[in-house]
Amino acid sequence: MVLLFTGPSAMASRGADEPSSKSGSPDGEGGVPEHRSLLRQRLAVKELVDTEATYLHMLRLCGSDIRSRLQQLPQGDLDVLFSNIDEIIKVNGRFLHALQETASKEEEQVSLIGNLFLEFQEELEQVYKVYCAGYEQALQLVEAYRKEPELQREIQGILEAVVPQAGSSGLTFLLVTPLQRITKYPLLLQKILENTPPDASAYPVLERATSALQDVNANINEYKMRKEVASKYTRVEHLSLRERLARINTHTLSKKTTRLSQLLKQEAGLVPRTEDKEFDDLEEKFQWVSLCVTELRSNVAAYLDNLEAFLGCRPHECNLDIPGGPVVQYCHLARDLQLEAFLNFKQRLEGLVWRPLCSLAGALAGPRNLIRKRLDKLLDFERVEEKLLEVGSVTYEEEATRHTYQALNSLLVAELPQFNQLVMRWLGQVLRTFVALQRDLAKQVLQRAESSTAQLPHHHFSEPAFRKLVEDALGQSSNQLRSFQETFEKVPPPPTMQPLLPGSERQVQALLSSYGPGKLYQVTSNISGAGTLDLTLLRGQIVALLQSKDTKGNSGRWLVDTGGHRGYVSAGKLQPYRMAPSEEELRGLARPHEDSRRLTPEPTPAPVPSVPTTTQVVAAYAFEARSSHEVSLQAGQPVSVLEAQDKKGNPEWSLVEVNGQRGYVPSGFLARAPSPAPWGWSLPS
Repeated sequence: MVLLFTGPSAMASRGADEPSSKSGSPDGEGGVPEHRSLLRQRLAVKELVDTEATYLHMLRLCGSDIRSRLQQLPQGDLDVLFSNIDEIIKVNGRFLHALQETASKEEEQVSLIGNLFLEFQEELEQVYKVYCAGYEQALQLVEAYRKEPELQREIQGILEAVVPQAGSSGLTFLLVTPLQRITKYPLLLQKILENTPPDASAYPVLERATSALQDVNANINEYKMRKEVASKYTRVEHLSLRERLARINTHTLSKKTTRLSQLLKQEAGLVPRTEDKEFDDLEEKFQWVSLCVTELRSNVAAYLDNLEAFLGCRPHECNLDIPGGPVVQYCHLARDLQLEAFLNFKQRLEGLVWRPLCSLAGALAGPRNLIRKRLDKLLDFERVEEKLLEVGSVTYEEEATRHTYQALNSLLVAELPQFNQLVMRWLGQVLRTFVALQRDLAKQVLQRAESSTAQLPHHHFSEPAFRKLVEDALGQSSNQLRSFQETFEKVPPPPTMQPLLPGSERQVQALLSSYGPGKLYQVTSNISGAGTLDLTLLRGQIVALLQSKDTKGNSGRWLVDTGGHRGYVSAGKLQPYRMAPSEEELRGLARPHEDSRRLTPEPTPAPVPSVPTTTQVVAAYAFEARSSHEVSLQAGQPVSVLEAQDKKGNPEWSLVEVNGQRGYVPSGFLARAPSPAPWGWSLPS
């Protein structure tokens, strides 16, 4: 930077010597110092204007030529390196233009320069404090580039071509230039002030301008320190338990113990608690805003889950078994909406609402950590303040603790209001986007549905007429469902035993005649006899109960008779045997208007004509076929009854036809139900 700032100084030194040759001028000895001061003042003003022009030229080289040639660096690195240099160029460009305009008013130039600095004081502070806060991070990138020789050579070659005076300093030479310039302003103003007579009208203005620029530098340093503290405590580290334990040492234990002790003293009322109403209000608003973001994120996540479930339901891909008419139009419309409108809505919702909302939730982590860390630092600060009152002095580390808390608190008080407002605007934008997406979806659905609804038979109906049509159709369906429900409620409960296999009726009849129906039990699962008196029985076999305990009084082992053998079985594998429906009942089920004993099979798989058109025989319960002579049933499945008994005349089994297959099923598994009315709506005539 010597090349940048020493030129005008040298000119000032040479110019200061020139009046010495004119010591014999008519002005006398008193006029010479005044003339020299005026000359030095003009040289100082010229140095300010000339160096400002050189500095602005250097900024423009950085912001355009150099940045455009460093495209091999990631965009994120370029943003860090050059920070807000474009804003600095705008501010200093206007500042230089105003400086150059003061030259036309030579008598008032010094006063105008002082007022100009006062006018630009706030703008200079705003742009330079942002640049200075990111300067350390930019230097870290420069150091990282130096560890890559090839990349460093490329960068150095670009700098030497554009800014030869940078030399071996490279990027550091350019990056430090704004810092040097903002710190140079008070010195340049001080130099002009020193060569301005105290009684001059411009002197008070220059004094205020010099003090203002010194305050600007002090505020920038304070802001930089706050940002460094914030950067230290806003980092979110995801550490394992082992890594957390590794960080525990004597110092951390002592610090946490001291904080806990201070907190307990405050809770017990032994020491006063520091009250900060301004910060408490800001924190309360931040917590409220954070809760809004969290709740909205949770609601949008649930909305996306429900939308995913909705998109997974595709009735238009199923065979509705309703040929032609509105069903085809519905399937076409539903397919079109699901593959385009709803899918596009989901993608836009994720990109424009969900991801920004997740980013917003992530942005809350830094301030949340700072607020939590402020509480820790507040406890440390209160402890140091107590010691300062008692002893009158503190150590260097304790003084640093005080400054850390003050910097952290000042940063939060200064930036939490802006952060809260920014989050609220962000949140409002997300909500407005969500509403706009919903409106677009509704518009697309209506547009796509217009062509389909125009082909429906009821499209010409007025809204009241259409509402009545829907109510009538729903009422008709409700009556059908109610009738179907009443029919099934009359069906006896499902049999709890397995149906008898053909051929076991004689054994059951023998047991029934010997012991009566109250003593008959059915085996619920296969039993393997373990002892000499234990029986081995198959699932579904019928036995008669002789005694409900064994010889030792154990009620868990029953003595039973199979009709040929007697022995003990487990009581838990027996249940009362319920007699099957009578033959007359079964005939009434399959052929309610006929009394003949046998049904005549039809040559076609359609239901037999004997079943009325308003009723049909269905499977009341599911049945799994166990042999090739049987056929499986599903609950509610329509069946055609061919024979109301098996070949031996046993009414407990019926020969039926299901889906083109014939076989025997238990008669107790069949029920009579009303036939459903044809699907669809019938328009009023």
